[in-house]
Order: sequence, then structure tokens, then C-alpha cells
Amino acid sequence: MSAHDPLPSASLDLDPQETREWLDALSGVIETEGRNRAHDLLETVLDHARQAGIDMPFSATTAYVNTIPAEDEARCPGNIEIEERLRAYMRWNAMAMVVKANRHNPEDGGDLGGHIGSFASLAHMFGAGFNHFWHAESEGHGGDCIYFQGHVSPGVYARAYLEGRLTEEQLLHFRQEVDGKGLSSYPHPKLMPNFWQFPTVSMGLGPLMAIYQARFLKYLHARGIADTSNRKVWVFCGDGEMDEPESLGAIGLAAREKLDNLIFVVNCNLQRLDGPVRGNGKIVQELEGEFRGSGWNVIKLLWGSDWDPLLAKDKDGRMRKIMMDILDGDYQAMKANDGAFVRKNFFERDPRVAELVSKMTDEQIWALRRGGHDPQKVYAAYDRAVNHKGQPTVLLIKTVKGFGMGKAGEGKNTVHQTKKLTDDDIKYFRDRFNIPIPDSELPKIPFYKPSEDSPEMKYLHERRKALGGYLPSRRSRAEEQFTIPPLETFKAVLEPTAEGREISTTQAYVRFLTQLLRDKELGPRVVPILVDEARTFGMEGLFRQVGIYNPAGQQYTPVDKDQVMYYREDKAGQILQEGINEAGGMSSWIAAATSYSTSNRIMIPFYVYYSMFGFQRIGDLAWAAGDMQARGFLLGGTSGRTTLNGEGLQHEDGHSHILAGTIPNCVSYDPSFAHEVGVILHHGLKRMVENQENVFFYLTLLNENYAMPGLKQGTEEQILKGMYLLDEGQAGKPAVNLLGSGTILRESIAAKALLESDWGLTANVWSCPSFNELARDGQDAERFNMLHPLETPKVSFVTQQLQPFDGPVVASTDYMKNYAEQIRPFIPKGRSYKVLGTDGFGRSDFRSKLREHFEINRHYIVVAALKALAEEGKVPAAKVAEAIQKYGIKADKVNPLYA
Repeated sequence: MSAHDPLPSASLDLDPQETREWLDALSGVIETEGRNRAHDLLETVLDHARQAGIDMPFSATTAYVNTIPAEDEARCPGNIEIEERLRAYMRWNAMAMVVKANRHNPEDGGDLGGHIGSFASLAHMFGAGFNHFWHAESEGHGGDCIYFQGHVSPGVYARAYLEGRLTEEQLLHFRQEVDGKGLSSYPHPKLMPNFWQFPTVSMGLGPLMAIYQARFLKYLHARGIADTSNRKVWVFCGDGEMDEPESLGAIGLAAREKLDNLIFVVNCNLQRLDGPVRGNGKIVQELEGEFRGSGWNVIKLLWGSDWDPLLAKDKDGRMRKIMMDILDGDYQAMKANDGAFVRKNFFERDPRVAELVSKMTDEQIWALRRGGHDPQKVYAAYDRAVNHKGQPTVLLIKTVKGFGMGKAGEGKNTVHQTKKLTDDDIKYFRDRFNIPIPDSELPKIPFYKPSEDSPEMKYLHERRKALGGYLPSRRSRAEEQFTIPPLETFKAVLEPTAEGREISTTQAYVRFLTQLLRDKELGPRVVPILVDEARTFGMEGLFRQVGIYNPAGQQYTPVDKDQVMYYREDKAGQILQEGINEAGGMSSWIAAATSYSTSNRIMIPFYVYYSMFGFQRIGDLAWAAGDMQARGFLLGGTSGRTTLNGEGLQHEDGHSHILAGTIPNCVSYDPSFAHEVGVILHHGLKRMVENQENVFFYLTLLNENYAMPGLKQGTEEQILKGMYLLDEGQAGKPAVNLLGSGTILRESIAAKALLESDWGLTANVWSCPSFNELARDGQDAERFNMLHPLETPKVSFVTQQLQPFDGPVVASTDYMKNYAEQIRPFIPKGRSYKVLGTDGFGRSDFRSKLREHFEINRHYIVVAALKALAEEGKVPAAKVAEAIQKYGIKADKVNPLYA
């Protein structure tokens, strides 16, 4: 047979004797030299076959059994009996917390919600981690990062209650936070700033953020900023959560960069929120293929120790075949029924397999556990994971959703929504886990806590002491302190541009960043983050200056090596170059922006991207950043709906500031000039680095070049508040106030010239770097005045600025009208207020044509000003019609919103 001839199928074995000899030889190697040697031989043979041109289909899945054989398991050194009792108490208290919350105050809005089934399924996994693996921050250890599955928060609270970290009153106020006594529904650092580290209930974001967190720990170590060599990142996900694109979206990065500090634990209880994850398939096998194919170390834990004797007797693999053949939907049905059902629908599929359990009662069959409910098995899996080198590890652990809940929902489709239990359900739960609460007390559903001198409580505290302290725990301030250099340090962006010179605000940002990188103290803490657009933003000079982080260094010769600004990768590089990957860039930014908390190191991340691909594309991550109290700079380059003139509908941003305004601790600006960029960035450094305030800044930048006027001393505070007088009009003429931001402010400046030359009028031009900040200030003043009717009213900053200047107000921006509409209530009474904006889809054309299309250019500003003056009786209405005709405005064209 030629090497290129097709192989006979397994069902048409041409030489059974030869096949038998090969199998016997392999069995001999396994028996005498071990599994590892057999594995090496098989890999060598397969590689040789591929080299010979034999088409070998790759299978990334293994048998539906535990990855770690029973005889190879590391033994748990703890007291499993005590751990089981502690776990039972936590199960009870978690259940009681949720049920109590949903029995109280029905007249006050109904149910509070909560979840019992999720923690019930992974309590053993948490127990192993808390008791033996998860380090708190301590001297010599930076602490492990634990991304807790969002729906299991009651179980984490239940443990903290036993530890004395939470009070009974707090448990009684689960999901009742307004009065400051309660516990947040899910992990929320904003709501519990000393407890939760990572928000994870927006499913898929936890896995994604954790991968970049693990990578950032490696980055800190490589750059000599922090020793993170002994830290691990643990990520708990549900198998249903893995359907989120973000859950699997970055697993290739984790393998490529060999993140062996990363451990995923996928709780495979085979159920989503509404039903089976893969009723017609096998989610464990699917995930094994995904992760193994991406280069991860995969450990499957499917069967508890009770199955080991049965598997040992399964000499011909018939039971293993049944395990593989049964679909997840059927596995779920087995756990929703009883032992007799399991006997019939599992074991009796094959007479020889049925014989294996012929002497077992239905009760004993029912007691056969899935692997995730066996503490010894879980310990062994964790031990293997933490000691694996060179790859990230995923643990696929099979459990039962609602384990221990019985008829109240164990293994049923409804279990995720179960938050109310009957008295009989509660009694069953008490008996199932042997909770020492008498029948007489059961109606109260009391919390249970052993005495402090009990063996259980002593053990609980001893285990956490051995691991450095209690978890979860969050650091709210870094111990280190930095002083920001004075604003004058950045004079390169504060001074007027030389005659004949033009720059963009993007260039101003790069100049500011370059100066900051030169600072001996702050420079090393800067984290430039790019998503494959460095040359678009003029940042390619940083490649040579500070290098691009790559844990493998640069093993090739870059094609542009002969150029000054060549593409330089380095093991200690400072830039995080994420490729075409906005979600990855944002996740890296979050890791850096929260490093003050997770690593006790203040870092200063600058993430620059096309603005349209910012808040719109990663809005959920931006909200998570707010929850995590992130500190750093987001920069939306080539911003506005008419500036990125050739990119069209998908790229042009007219609403990112509206989205930014929805996040309470996001401070956003749309600067027009270089000096505004400098003042805002410097102020951001003061607030976030020097003062360690929990805010983050969003700035939109332009790639449009023009002359910069320079900073007018005394306007710094007004710039930061959102509005300052750029150019005052001539005295003695009818005046209008023209407001603008970003690139369109220049159209307002041009409109002022037209009003003077064509109509004999004048205008005050106001630069408004932030309508969002102006709106927040005005709303705060209104709230104060409503709640303090007898005190001197507060006056909004908009009113303060405009009050001394007569005339109506016209605002024009490169954003939707809603952006500038926010300040309408604060325009001085009796003044007309006209707003122009870019409502509608973007399109490609020259900037002048786009600004005409969206009706925000100088001509439309003049028409709006004349209309406002006419409404106030300052000019005849005929002047408006005359201007429309003079500037060739098509009055009857379709509204851009619908065009």
C-alpha cells in the first residue's frame, strides 16, 4: 500500500491480527512505562504519519470520563468532614438569606429576587478554593484574583457571615441597599468597595476581563513594577455563560501568551437559566474541543469517587460508551428524577452494565455523585491546575444545578428562578444537610452559626489564616503616592502654534503623552493601549521609544527595521498592542485602570481608538469599568460625525458623549484646542493619580489640523467646568451667543465673522468642552434648590457664564442634538436656545459637504442665530429667509435624521 493510498475504515480491518498486536504493544507500554510515555509515543507516531502526507483528522476531545485517574489524584490534606459541615451551614445560610428576602414586605413592591440553585451546584468548588488554594493579599503575596460567578453571591455572603465579616443584619438586608445596611445582589465593587473586586454578573465579561487581568499581571512582572509570579487568576463561569461571544473570544490570546497564571472553572450543571445548555449534545465535550483546540490544558471532572469502582470493573468500556452516548438533556432528566429512573435509563441500556449495579439499591444509585460534588476530586483537579506550567487551564466540572434542593428544583428547568421555598422544602433542605435547627424554629428560617470555639469555626479561621487572610477583599486606595508635575510642564500643548503651523488635537494628546513618558516617576506607570491604529493617531514613534509588550520578545526581523520608528516588540515593552480588538483593548485598560486595587500599583492607562468603536462597541465593559472604580483615560480619536469624512455610516460617531454621560463616574470632554486637551489631561492626572479619585476620563480627539490659539490664563477652571468665553463680540451691536465644541466650534467662529460682515451683527463665541459636565452641574443646582427652598438658590454654571451677555443662544456640535439639549433648562430665562446636531446615520463625503448635510456648518449657525434674534424682535423675520437664499440652503430637503 502506498503512503498516499486511502486507509481502510475501522469497520473493514484488513488485518485484525496486526491491529491486535499494536494494541497489545500500547497496553504494554502503559503498564510498564506509564501513560505519559504512551502519550509521547502516540504523538510521535501521529506526527510521523502527518509528515508522510496521511490526512489525519484532529480530535480535540477525549473520553467522557475524568481526566485525572483515581490513582493519580493528589490527596486533600484537609479535614473533609469538617469542611462538609461548614459547607452545609453556608448552603443553609445562603438559602435562608434569599428566602427571607422574598418573604418580607410583599406590600413594598413584591419580590426582591435572588438565586439559590447556582451556589448549591458549586459549593464544593468554592470550599476547596477557600480552604486550600486562594491566597489573600499578604506580605510576600499579592493575592489571587477570583472572578466569582455573579449568581452565587449569597454563598459568598454566607461564608463571610461565618467568618464574622458580615453581620446578621446585613444578611437580613440582602438586596436592600438604599439605607446603607444591605448587600448587593451581585458582585459590585461600587456598592461594596471593600469586599467585591470584580463585577461578573453581566455574563461573558468576567471571562474576557480575567484573561486580560492575567496578562496584565504578567506585564507588571515583566516590566519590574510588581512581583506577580505567585499570583493566580481564577474565573468561575456557568456552562450556559460560555455561549456569550466574550466568554471564548480571547482564549486564543491566553494560550498564545502562555498564561499559566489563569484558571477557568466552568460549572457544567448542563443548564442555562431557562433549560438545557445542549439538550441534544454534550457541552463538556464541546468546550473541551474549543479550549484544547485553542491550546489550553483541559481537565475534566465528571464523576465522583463512588463511580471509581464501577469504572474499574468496566473492562470492555461498555459503561464508558453509555456515558458518552447519553445526551445532556437526558442527564438532566436523571437528576430531576430518582434512582430507579437512573437504573432504567442509564445502566439498563446494556445488560452487562446493568450487572455492575445489580447489588446496589435504587437509593445507592441515586447517591452516585457527579464530580463537582466530591471534595476529594475537586481538590485533586485544583491541585493539578495550579501546578501546570506553560498553558492556561480550564476545569470542566460536572454538577447538578440546585444540588440538595430536592423537589424545590434540583435538576429542574425552573431552579434558576427558584427563590421561594415552602415549609416542607425548607425541612427537606435542613434534613438533607443535617443543619442543627429544631422543627420549632424552622418557620423563622434562622441563620445558623456555630460557636466560635467549635471545631468548625476554628478550622474555618485557621485555613484562611494559612492563606493570608479573608476573601473576597478589595483595596480601595494604593499605598503609594505620586505628585503630578505642574501644568507648565506640558507647555508644548498650551502655547499658540507658530504662524503657519497647524496641528490636530490628536497630535496635542501625543505630545502630552510623550512628555509624560519622560517623567522619571510617572513615565514607567503609563500604559499606552492601542488597537492597531497607531499610525492613524500619529503614535508610531512610541514603538521605538518604549516598545510593544510581547512576552516572547521579538524573534523575527521587522520589515521596517531600517526605519527610525520601526515596529519593535520587547519582553519589557510598555505599549499594549491589542490588534483589531476593541473589547480586548478595553479589557486591558480595565486591568490597568484598577491596578491600584488589584496590585497596589498605580498605573496610568491611555486607550485610544476610533471613537465610534468606543462606547458603542464596548458599552457594557465601560459600565463595568465604572462599577470597578476604574481610573484612566479613554480617548476617542477622529471623533464626531463629520470629521472622519471618508469612513461612512459604520465609523462616524455622533453619540459617544451621550453614552459616556450615562456612566456616573465617567468625566467626558470634547475639546477643540490643544490647550484644552492639556488642561483636561493634567486635571485628570491630578484627580485620578494624585488624589486617587474613583473617576475615569473620556476625551474625543480630532485628526483635523488647524492653528491653535493657546491657553488664556485664568480660563483653566472654566475649561474643566465645561464652558468659557473664547471670543467676545463687539459692543453696541445686536448680539448672539454661539456655543460649540470639538471641530464644530470652528464653524461657530466662522459664523461670528459672517454675522458681522454680512448682517452687521456680532456674537460671543463660547468653547464648551463638556456639555455633559455642564448638565451635571445644572442638575445638581436644580436638585439643591428643590430640596432647600428656604436657602439661597444655587445658580448653574451655564447661567453664571451667560447671564452677563445679552442675546439668544445657539449651540452646534458634531454630536446628536441631545448632547447640547441637556443644558436647555439652564439657559437664562427669556433667552431663545437653538441646537444644531448630527442626528441621523453617517455617510462618506468631504467634511464641508457632511457639515452642510447635517445642518451644523457656519451657514446654518447664522440662520439659527438670525431666527433666534427674530423671535426676540431684534431683527426682521425676512432676514432669516434672505440668509437661507444667500447661502443656498435647501429648505425643503429631507431631514438628515431620516435621510
